[in-house]
Amino acid sequence: MNRLLLFGLAAAMTLSCSGGKKEEAAETGFQISRTQEAAPAAQIAQTPVDLSNKGIGPIKKVTFSTEVDTKKAALGQDIFESKCTMCHEVGQRMIGPAVQGTLARRSPEWVANLLLNTQEMLQKDPIAKALLKEYNNAMMINQNLTEPEALAVLEYLRTL
Repeated sequence: MNRLLLFGLAAAMTLSCSGGKKEEAAETGFQISRTQEAAPAAQIAQTPVDLSNKGIGPIKKVTFSTEVDTKKAALGQDIFESKCTMCHEVGQRMIGPAVQGTLARRSPEWVANLLLNTQEMLQKDPIAKALLKEYNNAMMINQNLTEPEALAVLEYLRTL
């Protein structure tokens, strides 16, 4: 068979077998899928909700005002979109958990400490370790956020 026909067959097989969100690479025409295939419910270890765990790191207490700070939330959204969307989506499980509803499952201190002290949290925090296991040991990469940036991401998460 000629190479063009083989390329077309390979691309068709890839597209028909992949699910979830796809992105096209402009130069090659290939598509990739960043979502996980749905595992049977019995295989997904649901990490428990724990709002009392504050995590390990510099953030000891987060206090939110009644109203969302829209400027801070917009900054947090920009940070999220530039640093987090390779592994996280708002409402869909991917390489990492969906972020919608995060603050209903985790304390804001825990989330901020995970953003600021990623490696130690993954090594020592029981919830972070459970999430690591649940997501096939896909390590969260430390994005080297500053404390104000982490708090801006928290403010964005409040809007979801």
